Amino acid sequence: MTHTITHRLTYDAPVEAVAAMLADPAFREEVCRAQHVTEVNATVRTEGGRTIVKVDQWQPTAGIPSFAKKIVGDRTNIVQDEVWTSPTRGDITVTIPGKPGDMTGTAVLEPTPEGGTVETVTLTIKVKIPVVAGKIENLIGDLLLKALKAENRVGREYLAR
Repeated sequence: MTHTITHRLTYDAPVEAVAAMLADPAFREEVCRAQHVTEVNATVRTEGGRTIVKVDQWQPTAGIPSFAKKIVGDRTNIVQDEVWTSPTRGDITVTIPGKPGDMTGTAVLEPTPEGGTVETVTLTIKVKIPVVAGKIENLIGDLLLKALKAENRVGREYLAR
């Protein structure tokens, strides 16, 4: 079973500025702080014409349903890896080390007629736990949408500076 989420983030800045923001480790850490992450290490490197982003974070699990908390514990490690093959397209993989599931997908930046940018993030959530997989995938989808909305808000503030 899988669950797919597509979300559009809009920015009042050109594609080049948004791509530079997404390649800034300080921005990635700022997004994590806005989501109350307790530990974060964001790194960005260039390799063979690709930009490789890694965000390794620890998040508290307060407020998630008990059936899910039994699986992830009081806090969970989330590792987000992105490989940007161009300034406008990246492949995303999100894992929770030691847990049965992942998220994979893409981020695509496109200019708007007004000179802004739309970032379209599409992720497929897959949990490999019989019986509760669908419930957990829906929960992760809801949490992912909240995270993307926080990233959009922080990104708009970042670009306005």
